[in-house]
Amino acid sequence: MKKIHLISFCFLLSLNIFAQSIDFEAFKKMDFRSIGPAGMSGRVTAIDVNLQNTSEIYAGAASGGVWRSQNAGISWQPIFDKEATQSVGSIKINQRNPAEIWVGTGEGNPRNSMNTGRGIYKSIDGGKTWKCMGLEGTKSIHRIIINKENPNIVLAATLGSAWGANDERGVYKTTDGGKSWRKVLYVNNTTGCGEMVEDPTNPNKIIAAMWEFGRKPWNFNSGGKGSGLYVSFDAGETWTRKTDKDGMPKGDLGRMGLAFSTNKPNIVYAIIEAKENGFYRSEDGGGTWAKVTEKGFGDRPFYFAEIYVDPKNENRIYSLYSMISRSEDGGKNWSVLVPYYGVHPDHHAFWIHPD
Repeated sequence: MKKIHLISFCFLLSLNIFAQSIDFEAFKKMDFRSIGPAGMSGRVTAIDVNLQNTSEIYAGAASGGVWRSQNAGISWQPIFDKEATQSVGSIKINQRNPAEIWVGTGEGNPRNSMNTGRGIYKSIDGGKTWKCMGLEGTKSIHRIIINKENPNIVLAATLGSAWGANDERGVYKTTDGGKSWRKVLYVNNTTGCGEMVEDPTNPNKIIAAMWEFGRKPWNFNSGGKGSGLYVSFDAGETWTRKTDKDGMPKGDLGRMGLAFSTNKPNIVYAIIEAKENGFYRSEDGGGTWAKVTEKGFGDRPFYFAEIYVDPKNENRIYSLYSMISRSEDGGKNWSVLVPYYGVHPDHHAFWIHPD
């Protein structure tokens, strides 16, 4: 009853206001002032580090642009402020030439406060200047892979619009340093690429997780028939989908997190959102999979699907979510490394020194 009275009151009030004439001249003397940002800029979405100088760190924020530290994180400078968007989903450095940096815009964690992007950007002078290299319609670029043997080959994992169907989603590939792009993996106009990783010893082997999802102001759908795990052995030209015959869960799947082991790349891990969420392990490079556990590794997989493996220990795994958990036995058991309190409890990016 109170809601009805309130609505009626507001309706009558609006009629009363519009029935009166408005003196717009009076508004000309008003000065606008900033009352603070409305974006979720503090959420860090991407990290990459110059391996030739590990004091040089690049970090991207959900709606706060790209930041660079040249003293191992003691101080930071914004280097992306003049571009068309401040929503960052991914950062990748060409480690053969660290002055070349790629930034995929549009956050890849589609919660209700996300901001969308305006394509993929490239800098060839260490972030001093940037050029948009296309893919503006993809809305969100969650992962970038630069081919280690040929850095003109770049793959971009794009989610597409969170708020409606669009065809500009899936995995895109360039072989000319971003001058032109081809869509090499596409399912449908509501399924984007939620994760993409490369074999650390074979740049032609890529594993991608396609994710059907959709956000509306009143709800969120994560999962559907479009979701699936795909493997490529030719740098993304052709793909093979893995099924329940390969150990994947039966039924519709949701978002997945993926990580190769560096020292033993035949071992690959996955968080898989399904009817029963699970942590999975492959011991043949992603060919077949087995569930390790259903608990301890995280929560809200649509928002937190980030796992990382210790470069020197294939059994030590880190899972990022509202906390950070660590496993020392290949994912069977987990313990909390970073609790919910003390640090803001949204963890989406992680970097481990290769040594």
